[in-house]
Amino acid sequence: MKKFLDILLIVLLTIVVVNLFNGDKEIKPNDTISFEFVDKSYTIPASVWVKINNYTSSGITLNTCNDLIINNNGTNITFDPIFCKDISLSSMSGTVIDYASQYDKFFTTWKYNLNATIDGKNYIDQFELENKGSFKKIFVGLFYAPIYNLMIFLLTLFWWVFWWAILSITIIIRLILLYPQQKMMMSQKKLQAIQPKIKEIQKEYKWNQQMIGQKLMELYKKEDVNPMWSCWFLLIQMPILLVIYNIILWIKDPSSFYYVYNFLSTFKLDSIDFNFFWLDLSWAGWIGWFILALSVAIIQYLQVKLSLADKNKSWDNKWVVLEKKKWDDNYSQFMPDPDMMNKFMLYGMPAMVWVFTYTLFAWVGIYWWVSTLFMLFQQLIVNKKLKK
Repeated sequence: MKKFLDILLIVLLTIVVVNLFNGDKEIKPNDTISFEFVDKSYTIPASVWVKINNYTSSGITLNTCNDLIINNNGTNITFDPIFCKDISLSSMSGTVIDYASQYDKFFTTWKYNLNATIDGKNYIDQFELENKGSFKKIFVGLFYAPIYNLMIFLLTLFWWVFWWAILSITIIIRLILLYPQQKMMMSQKKLQAIQPKIKEIQKEYKWNQQMIGQKLMELYKKEDVNPMWSCWFLLIQMPILLVIYNIILWIKDPSSFYYVYNFLSTFKLDSIDFNFFWLDLSWAGWIGWFILALSVAIIQYLQVKLSLADKNKSWDNKWVVLEKKKWDDNYSQFMPDPDMMNKFMLYGMPAMVWVFTYTLFAWVGIYWWVSTLFMLFQQLIVNKKLKK
């Protein structure tokens, strides 16, 4: 434990020293203006962004359509009149122009060129637009597009109230994952319960790894335990959870309309109601974020607490998740300490969830809150069932 704390202290001191000597340096005017695409490669549909920095000693004014010309294969792109507007930049300031609402202008794969003319000077940049690869197309077709349209359908069903849609889609996904999640939780609790037997096998056959493997397989079969259920469940749920997270995160991005099915094409982004009691789910004050993040962390703590074995009721009061093989000549002091791992799961995971929820948009926190609460009740059911 002491070595771990020493290493952690060294890492923190290193970070502090690096930040002290590499702080933000004062940028002085050098009479230049920069125009560049945020990314040099996009895939359809593309949310193109252009970053502009004014390093001159005076302010500049430009028009997003007249002064910034984007062309494809020699043909200038004509943007919607509502997109065209004047932008003023003072000295030593910058901005980003978001072309997401004009995503339908970027459907042709090829190189796109940016030409900007300010005070007689010409500035150029380029990006390349490509189609998604085969794997991404399959992923979008099987997961992203159907779930995204399910979210749109739920929005129309619940009068465009966003938090109702999040609540509904979270419950639907959790019901779909109910059986594999149940099997995983049951397997984990059973695996924890037979840890003393596993330790006995490891000690008895410590010099014969093949025999340990054979005896463990016999034990798993006898106790009806499948250690691989956790892995299988992660493989099942990760694509779905990743899609849900991205859909919620980018729901306001107009380029996502590219995936909307025809019967939902009347969907309007400005119809969505992002209010949830005192919270604006597309943005939240620090008090609202703090309360939301804290509640998610508490639920996460309770769920982890219920998933861990009870030392007082265990067959062996020295029960651990990871068994240190101290009889092994190659045993390393840097191997994870079981108690430390348990404490990390119990305290570290809720702390990480709190930080992530606090730093992300409030709507992501609502999804996390509902999902974790669902898992908490499911864990209670599993524990009660196993207790019988």
